[in-house]
Amino acid sequence: MENKYFKISEKVYDICKRYPETNNVFVQNGFPQFNDKKSLEQLGKNVSLKMILNMRNLNIGTFTLLLIDSIEKNAVDRKLSDNDLIKVQGLLPCPVRVPLQGAFNEFVDDFEKNNNQKILGDLKAASMGLDWLMDELVDQKDSSKIADVFISAGFDMFFDKKLMGRFREQNVFIDSTGLKNLNKDFDNDEICLKDPDGLYSMLGVVPAVFLVNTKELGDREIPQCWNDLFRPEFKNSVSLPVGDFDLFNSILLHIYKAYGEDGVKNLGECLLTSMHPSQMVKSDRQKKQRPIITIMPYFFTKMIKPGGDMTAVWPKDGAIISPIFMLTKKESLIKSQAVIDFFASKKIGEILSHEGLFPSVHPDVDNRLASDNKFMWLGWDYIKHNDIGLLLKKCETIFQESSK
Repeated sequence: MENKYFKISEKVYDICKRYPETNNVFVQNGFPQFNDKKSLEQLGKNVSLKMILNMRNLNIGTFTLLLIDSIEKNAVDRKLSDNDLIKVQGLLPCPVRVPLQGAFNEFVDDFEKNNNQKILGDLKAASMGLDWLMDELVDQKDSSKIADVFISAGFDMFFDKKLMGRFREQNVFIDSTGLKNLNKDFDNDEICLKDPDGLYSMLGVVPAVFLVNTKELGDREIPQCWNDLFRPEFKNSVSLPVGDFDLFNSILLHIYKAYGEDGVKNLGECLLTSMHPSQMVKSDRQKKQRPIITIMPYFFTKMIKPGGDMTAVWPKDGAIISPIFMLTKKESLIKSQAVIDFFASKKIGEILSHEGLFPSVHPDVDNRLASDNKFMWLGWDYIKHNDIGLLLKKCETIFQESSK
């Protein structure tokens, strides 16, 4: 297909270098390895666009149109002034990425029809990790250059003082959701997720619960609390979501706060294997290395086969949570408030809670949780008085050494 931007005989690397915006098209349409700069350079310099599409049996004409659309859309974006462009970046939880992205696309279409502004959304699946975003932030010192709205789960990026943490200290962000009170599940005597400094907004949480293989458990007692995992009979018998960085890092931090270095060490010693949650719910069918206990996001418990050997347990001392944050720049509120209102709405809260089993903080959403289902939360005071980035590295080191 002829066009004025590139030839299908060109190397992929050359196209991406000339039009950086096309890299996203490759990543989101079957070439996730191109999200890594080294992989793009090594592979992209050796294969043409035509060659790589033929290798994957992808339609050259259709893919070319996607690339052209990305290039022309970016050309329009460059012509817009900063006041006309609202930039939204971040990660969406995989189980609800499709409905969230669909709702966001509808909102964007409606917004742009009725306003002389454009929304530039760059929301990827959480499974892609934060490296692509961290690369943009590591050397960025000017807050005016970062996106107006960020969305992501976990503590990695938002509190690391080398990343978003330094902008927090500069009071760059503000909670503009307008929610005076959060959902009763998170605004009570036991837990409060509302940032007392009014800087960070929260949309919902990803709870971690236990999945117990009762057949493998034998005559041992079912674990009810987090420190039950440290019992001698559970050494080398627990599956942990090590590959789910947001949730796993949150588990490390909460265990460290509750039980200190010994707790993190004990967690490492009980590790049998690391699995993706979709594998975890089928772990009873493995021929080898069947874990007795699996720590997993609450969402995946609905995949458990009724009447089987797998039983879900909500920890009595609380499901450890990985918060789903939204950061919004104070200087951008006039133009971005509509976007903030959209993500903080009851509609988005119900998608998170009802479709993803990620309880929402919106006060009008019914999270459909049992009254005795508690949560374990680091607390804003603990976050404020600790360097979360350094603390995570310390916990990771202790865990890795003890799990060898």
